[in-house]
Amino acid sequence: MAAIQYYDVILKPVLTEKSMNGIGEKKYTFLVHTEANKSQIKEAVEKMFAGAKVARVNTVNYDGKNKRRGATTGKTAKTKKAVVWLTKDSKDIEIFAGL
Repeated sequence: MAAIQYYDVILKPVLTEKSMNGIGEKKYTFLVHTEANKSQIKEAVEKMFAGAKVARVNTVNYDGKNKRRGATTGKTAKTKKAVVWLTKDSKDIEIFAGL
């Protein structure tokens, strides 16, 4: 596969009750590209959101779920979730500000 660019790494933010509780601690959750590593995720967050400085990144890989429709079986797509901690002196991420 071709090299992943920083704008392809972050797919969308995760907007759940648990992820919203972490915003006060500067902890943000995103769905990311399944082949992106922690350093690529850190670089993407720092480039996409001005003033954000990443302290650390944790990632979780999820396999696709088994689904059935009648006699036909299949799997949903794999996903990857990243939890990003910002440093104390960094700016907040604006997309989470109004929520």
